Amino acid sequence: MLDLFRIAIRNLMRYKRRTILTASLITIGVVFVLVFISVSGSFKAMMIGQITDSMLGHIQIHKKGYVSSIDNLPLTLNIKPAAVKRIEEVIGQIPEIESHSKRIKFGGMFSTFVETTTIRLNGVYPEDEFRAVPLLPSRIIQGKKGLARGEILLPDLIFKGMNVNVGDSIVVVATNEDGSVNGRQFTVSGMIESATGPGGRDGYIHIEDAAEILRMEEQEISEIALKLHDFNKLHEIYSMLQDKLGEEKNQQGKPVLEVHTWESLSPFFNIARMIDIMTFFIKLMLIAIVLISIMNVMIMAVYERIREIGTIAAIGTMPEKILSLFVLEGFSLGVFGAIVGNLIGMGIILILNVSKITFDFGRQTGLILSPSISGKEMLMISVIVIVVAVIASLQPAYKASCMEPIKALRHT
Repeated sequence: MLDLFRIAIRNLMRYKRRTILTASLITIGVVFVLVFISVSGSFKAMMIGQITDSMLGHIQIHKKGYVSSIDNLPLTLNIKPAAVKRIEEVIGQIPEIESHSKRIKFGGMFSTFVETTTIRLNGVYPEDEFRAVPLLPSRIIQGKKGLARGEILLPDLIFKGMNVNVGDSIVVVATNEDGSVNGRQFTVSGMIESATGPGGRDGYIHIEDAAEILRMEEQEISEIALKLHDFNKLHEIYSMLQDKLGEEKNQQGKPVLEVHTWESLSPFFNIARMIDIMTFFIKLMLIAIVLISIMNVMIMAVYERIREIGTIAAIGTMPEKILSLFVLEGFSLGVFGAIVGNLIGMGIILILNVSKITFDFGRQTGLILSPSISGKEMLMISVIVIVVAVIASLQPAYKASCMEPIKALRHT
Protein backbone atom coordinates (compact mmCIF):
# COMPACT_ATOMS: atom_id res chain seq x y z
CA MET A 1 0.00 0.00 0.00
CA LEU A 2 2.87 2.37 0.81
CA ASP A 3 4.32 1.82 -2.67
CA LEU A 4 0.95 2.57 -4.25
CA PHE A 5 0.72 5.75 -2.20
CA ARG A 6 4.15 6.86 -3.39
CA ILE A 7 3.19 6.18 -7.01
CA ALA A 8 -0.06 8.14 -6.53
CA ILE A 9 1.86 11.16 -5.20
CA ARG A 10 4.34 10.92 -8.08
CA ASN A 11 1.50 10.80 -10.62
CA LEU A 12 -0.05 13.91 -9.09
CA MET A 13 3.27 15.74 -9.28
CA ARG A 14 3.59 14.88 -12.97
CA TYR A 15 0.63 17.18 -13.64
CA LYS A 16 1.53 19.99 -11.26
CA ARG A 17 -0.62 22.70 -12.77
CA ARG A 18 -3.78 20.59 -12.75
CA THR A 19 -3.04 19.23 -9.26
CA ILE A 20 -2.39 22.70 -7.80
CA LEU A 21 -5.52 24.10 -9.44
CA THR A 22 -7.72 21.29 -8.10
CA ALA A 23 -6.19 21.40 -4.61
CA SER A 24 -6.57 25.20 -4.57
CA LEU A 25 -10.25 24.93 -5.41
CA ILE A 26 -10.79 22.46 -2.58
CA THR A 27 -8.76 24.67 -0.22
CA ILE A 28 -10.84 27.74 -1.09
CA GLY A 29 -14.04 25.77 -0.45
CA VAL A 30 -12.78 24.61 2.96
CA VAL A 31 -11.66 28.15 3.91
CA PHE A 32 -15.00 29.63 2.87
CA VAL A 33 -16.97 27.07 4.91
CA LEU A 34 -14.76 27.46 8.02
CA VAL A 35 -14.96 31.26 7.98
CA PHE A 36 -18.70 31.27 7.33
CA ILE A 37 -19.40 28.76 10.13
CA SER A 38 -17.22 30.66 12.61
CA VAL A 39 -18.68 34.09 11.78
CA SER A 40 -22.31 32.94 11.64
CA GLY A 41 -21.77 30.90 14.80
CA SER A 42 -20.39 33.97 16.57
CA PHE A 43 -23.40 36.05 15.50
CA LYS A 44 -25.79 33.30 16.55
CA ALA A 45 -24.14 32.90 19.97
CA MET A 46 -24.15 36.69 20.46
CA MET A 47 -27.81 36.93 19.49
CA ILE A 48 -28.83 34.09 21.82
CA GLY A 49 -26.72 35.55 24.62
CA GLN A 50 -28.34 38.97 24.27
CA ILE A 51 -31.80 37.41 24.47
CA THR A 52 -31.25 34.87 27.24
CA ASP A 53 -28.80 36.83 29.42
CA SER A 54 -30.66 40.14 29.31
CA MET A 55 -34.27 39.06 29.69
CA LEU A 56 -35.44 35.44 29.35
CA GLY A 57 -32.89 33.18 31.00
CA HIS A 58 -32.00 29.81 29.46
CA ILE A 59 -35.01 27.86 30.82
CA GLN A 60 -38.28 28.95 32.43
CA ILE A 61 -40.69 27.02 34.65
CA HIS A 62 -44.40 27.93 34.80
CA LYS A 63 -47.69 26.53 35.94
CA LYS A 64 -49.35 24.42 33.26
CA GLY A 65 -51.17 26.67 30.77
CA TYR A 66 -49.44 29.90 31.75
CA VAL A 67 -47.37 30.34 28.58
CA SER A 68 -50.39 29.93 26.30
CA SER A 69 -52.01 32.84 28.18
CA ILE A 70 -48.87 34.83 28.85
CA ASP A 71 -50.03 37.95 26.98
CA ASN A 72 -52.68 38.43 29.64
CA LEU A 73 -50.24 37.76 32.54
CA PRO A 74 -52.92 35.71 34.37
CA LEU A 75 -52.59 35.85 38.15
CA THR A 76 -54.82 32.78 38.44
CA LEU A 77 -52.04 30.66 36.90
CA ASN A 78 -49.31 31.57 39.36
CA ILE A 79 -47.26 28.81 41.01
CA LYS A 80 -48.33 28.18 44.61
CA PRO A 81 -45.77 28.28 47.47
CA ALA A 82 -45.70 24.49 47.95
CA ALA A 83 -44.91 23.96 44.26
CA VAL A 84 -42.25 26.70 44.36
CA LYS A 85 -40.56 24.90 47.25
CA ARG A 86 -40.61 21.62 45.29
CA ILE A 87 -39.13 23.32 42.21
CA GLU A 88 -36.29 24.81 44.28
CA GLU A 89 -35.57 21.37 45.73
CA VAL A 90 -35.28 19.94 42.20
CA ILE A 91 -33.09 22.85 41.06
CA GLY A 92 -30.79 22.25 44.03
CA GLN A 93 -30.30 18.65 42.90
CA ILE A 94 -28.97 19.70 39.47
CA PRO A 95 -25.45 21.16 39.76
CA GLU A 96 -25.47 22.26 36.10
CA ILE A 97 -27.97 25.01 37.02
CA GLU A 98 -25.92 28.08 37.95
CA SER A 99 -28.69 30.31 39.32
CA HIS A 100 -32.44 30.90 39.28
CA SER A 101 -34.75 33.88 39.72
CA LYS A 102 -38.37 33.90 40.88
CA ARG A 103 -40.65 36.43 39.20
CA ILE A 104 -44.13 37.81 39.72
CA LYS A 105 -45.43 39.26 36.44
CA PHE A 106 -48.52 41.40 36.19
CA GLY A 107 -50.04 44.30 34.27
CA GLY A 108 -51.10 47.59 35.79
CA MET A 109 -51.66 51.29 35.35
CA PHE A 110 -48.77 53.71 35.68
CA SER A 111 -49.46 57.31 36.74
CA THR A 112 -47.28 60.38 37.13
CA PHE A 113 -50.24 62.21 38.77
CA VAL A 114 -50.56 64.08 35.44
CA GLU A 115 -50.68 61.29 32.85
CA THR A 116 -51.57 57.62 32.97
CA THR A 117 -50.60 54.64 30.81
CA THR A 118 -50.37 50.85 30.99
CA ILE A 119 -47.27 49.00 32.12
CA ARG A 120 -46.08 45.39 32.49
CA LEU A 121 -44.17 44.75 35.68
CA ASN A 122 -41.73 42.08 36.83
CA GLY A 123 -41.43 41.62 40.57
CA VAL A 124 -37.98 40.14 41.27
CA TYR A 125 -35.32 39.69 43.90
CA PRO A 126 -32.67 41.98 42.29
CA GLU A 127 -29.63 39.90 43.26
CA ASP A 128 -31.17 36.67 41.95
CA GLU A 129 -32.39 38.36 38.76
CA PHE A 130 -28.96 39.86 38.00
CA ARG A 131 -27.38 36.41 38.40
CA ALA A 132 -29.96 34.65 36.21
CA VAL A 133 -29.84 37.35 33.49
CA PRO A 134 -26.37 38.94 33.92
CA LEU A 135 -26.77 41.40 31.03
CA LEU A 136 -29.78 43.05 32.67
CA PRO A 137 -27.68 45.70 34.52
CA SER A 138 -26.16 46.75 31.18
CA ARG A 139 -29.68 47.66 29.97
CA ILE A 140 -30.04 50.22 32.77
CA ILE A 141 -28.96 53.35 30.91
CA GLN A 142 -29.99 55.95 33.50
CA GLY A 143 -29.99 55.81 37.28
CA LYS A 144 -28.33 53.29 39.56
CA LYS A 145 -27.54 49.69 38.61
CA GLY A 146 -29.77 48.20 41.26
CA LEU A 147 -33.22 48.02 42.75
CA ALA A 148 -34.43 48.41 46.34
CA ARG A 149 -37.83 48.20 48.06
CA GLY A 150 -40.08 51.07 46.99
CA GLU A 151 -38.16 51.67 43.73
CA ILE A 152 -39.09 51.02 40.11
CA LEU A 153 -37.06 50.60 36.93
CA LEU A 154 -39.06 52.03 34.03
CA PRO A 155 -38.82 50.97 30.38
CA ASP A 156 -37.38 53.73 28.19
CA LEU A 157 -40.66 53.98 26.20
CA ILE A 158 -42.59 55.09 29.29
CA PHE A 159 -39.66 56.96 30.86
CA LYS A 160 -39.27 59.25 27.85
CA GLY A 161 -42.89 59.30 26.74
CA MET A 162 -44.17 60.38 30.14
CA ASN A 163 -41.28 62.86 30.76
CA VAL A 164 -40.21 61.06 33.95
CA ASN A 165 -36.89 61.72 35.70
CA VAL A 166 -34.85 59.62 38.09
CA GLY A 167 -36.06 60.31 41.63
CA ASP A 168 -39.65 61.19 40.64
CA SER A 169 -42.56 59.70 42.58
CA ILE A 170 -45.12 57.73 40.60
CA VAL A 171 -48.06 55.42 41.36
CA VAL A 172 -48.71 51.87 40.12
CA VAL A 173 -52.27 50.53 40.30
CA ALA A 174 -53.05 46.85 39.69
CA THR A 175 -56.05 44.54 39.79
CA ASN A 176 -55.63 41.62 42.17
CA GLU A 177 -56.56 37.99 41.61
CA ASP A 178 -59.92 38.52 43.34
CA GLY A 179 -60.73 41.55 41.15
CA SER A 180 -60.06 44.27 43.73
CA VAL A 181 -57.79 47.21 42.93
CA ASN A 182 -54.74 48.33 44.88
CA GLY A 183 -52.06 50.93 44.31
CA ARG A 184 -48.65 51.86 45.64
CA GLN A 185 -46.29 54.79 45.31
CA PHE A 186 -42.76 54.19 43.95
CA THR A 187 -39.61 56.21 43.38
CA VAL A 188 -38.12 56.00 39.88
CA SER A 189 -34.62 54.53 40.29
CA GLY A 190 -33.66 54.36 36.62
CA MET A 191 -34.50 53.77 32.97
CA ILE A 192 -34.08 50.36 31.41
CA GLU A 193 -33.56 49.84 27.70
CA SER A 194 -36.05 47.50 26.09
CA ALA A 195 -34.68 44.15 24.95
CA THR A 196 -37.63 43.49 22.64
CA GLY A 197 -37.67 46.70 20.60
CA PRO A 198 -39.46 50.05 20.81
CA GLY A 199 -42.73 48.43 21.91
CA GLY A 200 -41.30 47.05 25.15
CA ARG A 201 -43.24 48.10 28.26
CA ASP A 202 -41.62 45.85 30.90
CA GLY A 203 -40.54 47.50 34.14
CA TYR A 204 -39.02 46.01 37.31
CA ILE A 205 -39.90 46.31 41.00
CA HIS A 206 -38.93 44.33 44.09
CA ILE A 207 -40.83 41.06 44.40
CA GLU A 208 -42.04 41.91 47.91
CA ASP A 209 -43.53 45.16 46.59
CA ALA A 210 -45.27 43.16 43.85
CA ALA A 211 -46.76 40.77 46.43
CA GLU A 212 -47.92 43.77 48.47
CA ILE A 213 -49.64 45.47 45.51
CA LEU A 214 -51.36 42.20 44.57
CA ARG A 215 -52.31 41.60 48.22
CA MET A 216 -50.90 38.07 48.25
CA GLU A 217 -51.29 36.37 51.61
CA GLU A 218 -48.56 33.94 50.52
CA GLN A 219 -46.06 34.81 47.83
CA GLU A 220 -47.04 33.16 44.54
CA ILE A 221 -44.69 33.05 41.54
CA SER A 222 -45.49 33.58 37.84
CA GLU A 223 -42.28 31.99 36.54
CA ILE A 224 -38.82 30.84 37.55
CA ALA A 225 -35.96 31.68 35.17
CA LEU A 226 -32.85 29.47 35.15
CA LYS A 227 -29.29 30.09 34.00
CA LEU A 228 -27.02 27.14 33.20
CA HIS A 229 -23.28 26.83 33.68
CA ASP A 230 -22.94 25.32 30.19
CA PHE A 231 -25.44 26.49 27.56
CA ASN A 232 -24.61 23.45 25.39
CA LYS A 233 -26.36 21.25 27.97
CA LEU A 234 -29.64 23.15 27.50
CA HIS A 235 -31.71 20.26 26.16
CA GLU A 236 -30.16 17.76 28.56
CA ILE A 237 -31.16 19.86 31.59
CA TYR A 238 -34.54 20.61 30.01
CA SER A 239 -35.29 16.88 29.71
CA MET A 240 -34.08 16.31 33.27
CA LEU A 241 -36.38 19.03 34.63
CA GLN A 242 -39.32 17.72 32.62
CA ASP A 243 -38.83 14.24 34.07
CA LYS A 244 -38.48 15.44 37.66
CA LEU A 245 -41.21 18.09 37.61
CA GLY A 246 -43.52 15.93 35.52
CA GLU A 247 -44.04 13.84 38.65
CA GLU A 248 -46.07 16.70 40.13
CA LYS A 249 -49.72 15.94 39.28
CA ASN A 250 -53.04 17.55 40.13
CA GLN A 251 -56.12 15.69 41.37
CA GLN A 252 -57.00 14.75 37.79
CA GLY A 253 -53.57 13.18 37.33
CA LYS A 254 -52.36 15.89 34.92
CA PRO A 255 -49.01 17.73 35.18
CA VAL A 256 -49.06 20.84 37.35
CA LEU A 257 -45.95 22.47 35.90
CA GLU A 258 -44.44 23.05 32.46
CA VAL A 259 -40.84 23.68 31.42
CA HIS A 260 -39.78 25.77 28.42
CA THR A 261 -36.42 26.55 26.88
CA TRP A 262 -35.75 30.03 25.49
CA GLU A 263 -36.35 28.54 22.02
CA SER A 264 -40.08 28.14 22.57
CA LEU A 265 -40.40 31.54 24.25
CA SER A 266 -38.64 33.83 21.75
CA PRO A 267 -39.35 34.46 18.05
CA PHE A 268 -35.62 35.00 17.56
CA PHE A 269 -35.19 31.22 17.63
CA ASN A 270 -36.43 31.20 14.01
CA ILE A 271 -33.48 33.42 13.07
CA ALA A 272 -31.12 30.98 14.79
CA ARG A 273 -32.67 28.14 12.79
CA MET A 274 -32.21 30.08 9.55
CA ILE A 275 -28.49 30.43 10.36
CA ASP A 276 -28.27 26.65 10.86
CA ILE A 277 -30.05 26.04 7.53
CA MET A 278 -27.70 28.42 5.70
CA THR A 279 -24.72 26.61 7.27
CA PHE A 280 -26.08 23.28 6.04
CA PHE A 281 -26.40 24.54 2.46
CA ILE A 282 -22.90 26.04 2.59
CA LYS A 283 -21.61 22.57 3.50
CA LEU A 284 -23.54 21.14 0.54
CA MET A 285 -21.76 23.67 -1.69
CA LEU A 286 -18.42 22.47 -0.35
CA ILE A 287 -19.36 18.86 -1.14
CA ALA A 288 -20.35 19.88 -4.68
CA ILE A 289 -17.06 21.76 -5.20
CA VAL A 290 -14.96 18.81 -4.02
CA LEU A 291 -17.02 16.25 -5.93
CA ILE A 292 -16.87 18.07 -9.26
CA SER A 293 -13.19 19.04 -8.89
CA ILE A 294 -11.92 15.58 -7.98
CA MET A 295 -14.12 13.76 -10.53
CA ASN A 296 -12.98 16.10 -13.29
CA VAL A 297 -9.27 15.68 -12.57
CA MET A 298 -9.58 11.89 -12.18
CA ILE A 299 -11.51 11.48 -15.44
CA MET A 300 -8.86 13.52 -17.23
CA ALA A 301 -6.10 11.49 -15.58
CA VAL A 302 -7.66 8.21 -16.73
CA TYR A 303 -8.20 9.51 -20.28
CA GLU A 304 -4.63 10.78 -20.64
CA ARG A 305 -3.04 7.66 -19.14
CA ILE A 306 -4.88 4.90 -21.01
CA ARG A 307 -1.71 3.44 -22.52
CA GLU A 308 0.05 3.64 -19.17
CA ILE A 309 -2.85 1.81 -17.54
CA GLY A 310 -2.69 -0.82 -20.30
CA THR A 311 1.04 -1.29 -19.72
CA ILE A 312 0.79 -1.84 -15.95
CA ALA A 313 -2.17 -4.16 -16.53
CA ALA A 314 -0.21 -6.12 -19.17
CA ILE A 315 2.68 -6.78 -16.76
CA GLY A 316 0.32 -8.42 -14.29
CA THR A 317 -0.94 -5.61 -12.03
CA MET A 318 -4.23 -6.67 -10.54
CA PRO A 319 -7.36 -4.54 -11.31
CA GLU A 320 -7.91 -3.81 -7.58
CA LYS A 321 -4.43 -2.28 -7.34
CA ILE A 322 -5.10 -0.06 -10.34
CA LEU A 323 -8.36 1.03 -8.71
CA SER A 324 -6.54 1.69 -5.42
CA LEU A 325 -3.95 3.80 -7.23
CA PHE A 326 -6.49 6.27 -8.58
CA VAL A 327 -8.49 6.31 -5.33
CA LEU A 328 -5.29 7.19 -3.46
CA GLU A 329 -4.71 10.09 -5.85
CA GLY A 330 -8.17 11.48 -5.03
CA PHE A 331 -7.59 10.81 -1.35
CA SER A 332 -4.29 12.72 -1.43
CA LEU A 333 -5.93 15.72 -3.11
CA GLY A 334 -8.66 15.73 -0.46
CA VAL A 335 -6.18 15.49 2.42
CA PHE A 336 -3.97 18.26 1.02
CA GLY A 337 -6.95 20.58 0.39
CA ALA A 338 -8.36 19.91 3.88
CA ILE A 339 -5.07 20.53 5.70
CA VAL A 340 -4.16 23.72 3.83
CA GLY A 341 -7.77 24.95 4.00
CA ASN A 342 -7.86 24.44 7.78
CA LEU A 343 -4.59 26.32 8.25
CA ILE A 344 -5.64 29.28 6.09
CA GLY A 345 -9.14 29.30 7.63
CA MET A 346 -7.70 29.39 11.17
CA GLY A 347 -5.44 32.25 10.10
CA ILE A 348 -8.37 34.29 8.75
CA ILE A 349 -10.42 33.59 11.91
CA LEU A 350 -7.49 34.79 14.03
CA ILE A 351 -7.22 37.98 11.96
CA LEU A 352 -10.98 38.62 12.38
CA ASN A 353 -10.65 38.23 16.14
CA VAL A 354 -7.68 40.60 16.30
CA SER A 355 -9.54 43.14 14.13
CA LYS A 356 -12.42 43.31 16.69
CA ILE A 357 -15.15 44.00 14.12
CA THR A 358 -18.27 45.48 15.75
CA PHE A 359 -21.93 45.19 14.74
CA ASP A 360 -25.36 46.13 16.06
CA PHE A 361 -28.12 43.70 17.00
CA GLY A 362 -31.54 45.18 17.67
CA ARG A 363 -31.01 48.00 20.12
CA GLN A 364 -27.64 46.64 21.26
CA THR A 365 -24.74 48.51 19.67
CA GLY A 366 -21.00 47.94 19.58
CA LEU A 367 -21.16 44.14 19.91
CA ILE A 368 -17.77 42.64 19.05
CA LEU A 369 -17.63 39.81 16.53
CA SER A 370 -15.67 36.89 18.03
CA PRO A 371 -15.58 34.11 15.43
CA SER A 372 -14.34 30.73 16.57
CA ILE A 373 -14.58 27.15 15.44
CA SER A 374 -14.21 23.96 17.40
CA GLY A 375 -11.76 21.19 16.61
CA LYS A 376 -14.75 18.86 16.25
CA GLU A 377 -16.24 21.07 13.51
CA MET A 378 -12.90 21.29 11.68
CA LEU A 379 -12.46 17.53 11.89
CA MET A 380 -15.98 16.96 10.55
CA ILE A 381 -15.39 19.27 7.58
CA SER A 382 -12.03 17.60 6.85
CA VAL A 383 -13.62 14.14 6.97
CA ILE A 384 -16.41 15.30 4.62
CA VAL A 385 -13.84 16.65 2.13
CA ILE A 386 -11.71 13.49 2.21
CA VAL A 387 -14.66 11.08 1.99
CA VAL A 388 -16.21 13.01 -0.92
CA ALA A 389 -12.80 13.10 -2.65
CA VAL A 390 -12.57 9.31 -2.39
CA ILE A 391 -16.16 8.84 -3.61
CA ALA A 392 -15.50 11.15 -6.58
CA SER A 393 -12.46 9.03 -7.50
CA LEU A 394 -14.32 5.72 -7.50
CA GLN A 395 -16.00 5.94 -10.92
CA PRO A 396 -12.86 6.96 -12.86
CA ALA A 397 -10.80 4.47 -10.83
CA TYR A 398 -13.25 1.65 -11.59
CA LYS A 399 -13.15 2.54 -15.28
CA ALA A 400 -9.36 2.37 -15.25
CA SER A 401 -9.32 -0.99 -13.45
CA CYS A 402 -11.71 -2.55 -15.98
CA MET A 403 -9.69 -1.66 -19.10
CA GLU A 404 -8.56 -4.46 -21.42
CA PRO A 405 -4.72 -4.31 -21.65
CA ILE A 406 -4.62 -4.96 -25.42
CA LYS A 407 -7.20 -2.26 -26.24
CA ALA A 408 -5.50 0.19 -23.89
CA LEU A 409 -2.10 -0.36 -25.52
CA ARG A 410 -3.58 0.28 -28.97
CA HIS A 411 -5.01 3.63 -27.82
CA THR A 412 -3.41 6.68 -29.46
